[in-house]
Amino acid sequence: MYAKSLTVEDAQAANLVLVGPEKGRQAVHDLVTAYRANRRTGSACTKTRGEVSGNNKKIFKQKGTGNARHGDKRAPIFVGGGVVFGPRPRDYSKKVSKTVRKLALRRVLGDLVRGEKIKVVESFSITDGKTKSFIAALSAITVPDKILVVSNSFDESTYLAARNVAWAQLVTGLDLNVEQLLLAKSVILVGDAIQSLAQRTA
Repeated sequence: MYAKSLTVEDAQAANLVLVGPEKGRQAVHDLVTAYRANRRTGSACTKTRGEVSGNNKKIFKQKGTGNARHGDKRAPIFVGGGVVFGPRPRDYSKKVSKTVRKLALRRVLGDLVRGEKIKVVESFSITDGKTKSFIAALSAITVPDKILVVSNSFDESTYLAARNVAWAQLVTGLDLNVEQLLLAKSVILVGDAIQSLAQRTA
């Protein structure tokens, strides 16, 4: 399987818009922060003194016991009482504009191209659906370590062959995101995948 490193000239010929290391750093940071924030469920919850179980009966009389004045047993200072200023369900999601998303993608792709970490192949398919064949195919293209294979579509046998390989991931050109590119040590673009990326960076 013949593989060619994607150069800056090749990217320009394919209308893939890239930016240099002087631009887009903040955009990448903002986008990755948003990805991670959006994955948070925000479901942490504690009960206030109005929500814990128990009644409003005064635990002992107001005077004459030598103890401090207290009302019901649901007060925060008692075991089983409510929690003061504890976490409540909240939405952690962040919004990132299309302009920032596009700039971040251009910056990360530019870094990968300049680092010669993107390989281009005409086709990629594992017809027998075997993991051994999948690993052999990747090893013939690049070093088998944190590889991202990007194509417009994959057949079922290729997905089957790749599912047990933790250091390789199959993703379509439309679903590819900046965080995946940052974690990858090498990227394999299959067929017309570069055209899909060119449309996203235009």
